[in-house]
Amino acid sequence: MPLSVLLAAASSSGSPDSLDEAARQAGDAASWVEENWSTWLSTGLRIILIAAVAITLRFLIRRALTNLIERMNRSAQAVEGTALGGLLVNAERRRQRSEAIGSVLRSVSSFVILGTAALMILGAFQINLAPLLASAGVAGVALGFGARNLVTDFLSGVFMILEDQYGVGDTIDAGVASGEVIEVGLRVTKLRGDNGEIWYVRNGEVKRIGNLSQGWSTAGVDVTVRPTEDLDRVRAAIESAAGEMTKEEPWSERLWGPVEVLGLDAVLLDSMTVRVTAKTMPGKALGVERELRWRVKRALDEAGIRMVGAVPGPPDLESAADPTAAMAAPSAYASTTSPQSLAATPITPPPTITK
Repeated sequence: MPLSVLLAAASSSGSPDSLDEAARQAGDAASWVEENWSTWLSTGLRIILIAAVAITLRFLIRRALTNLIERMNRSAQAVEGTALGGLLVNAERRRQRSEAIGSVLRSVSSFVILGTAALMILGAFQINLAPLLASAGVAGVALGFGARNLVTDFLSGVFMILEDQYGVGDTIDAGVASGEVIEVGLRVTKLRGDNGEIWYVRNGEVKRIGNLSQGWSTAGVDVTVRPTEDLDRVRAAIESAAGEMTKEEPWSERLWGPVEVLGLDAVLLDSMTVRVTAKTMPGKALGVERELRWRVKRALDEAGIRMVGAVPGPPDLESAADPTAAMAAPSAYASTTSPQSLAATPITPPPTITK
């Protein structure tokens, strides 16, 4: 409805003073709107532009990170099951590592983009941001002191994943616990122990990591035999058993080098120890040691070489015969000066006197 019509309707029912006041207020409102509509329009357009740019930039960055992670997973799956894939990390470990890194990057990018956009929108409303930033800084410091363990766990998890210290499927010794890694997170690492128990280890509590599944492992076996055995025969028996083992599956793949007889590790009065080592696939040393002990024991038994602690064989009757078994026990009467011999000596008759 036009303003003139309203004023005419008001003039028919009100006094001249009230009509003048209403007209004056309407004029002031119209002039105020006319003076500020351009500012409102520019501010609104600026806010819309900031929001649109922030949302678009966030979508593009997250899309790029997702495509990068998918490409990394496809490259890991392409080499899985091949000879090269056996030397690389497994697909599950690669997938979890890439997903964790992607999650961190997406969260950081979203926080930076949306936080910057929010500050720019507040600045468009002519709001003083200095007190807000100061309060946020104080709150961040207080939160950092209150949740320092959580921050430590998170930062340790980020650097652990970025440096690829361990992953799913690795056998590690974390100090506080040891076992096979079944899940890697930014705050907690989940391990399965030797007895099947599950350990939840906070990343911030880990001071040192021993990864038993990277590079290669060493299998060591000590063969203890009697000190009277021929060392050349012992070496020949061990090398024969090791040579057969390296030609059979799956040990030919798990052994990454020849089985070496290093020599005598210890020589004692009742035993001597021969040290045998071999370089194996990471995490396969224990199985190689057990199989190598099995084969070495069989080879030594076939060669007639007795190990220390084995069941003794039957005694040799000829060598065990006592040469003094047919001899009589010594008699006390054999000595002429013994009391028994003197008592048994006949009394000499007195001499006869002749007249």
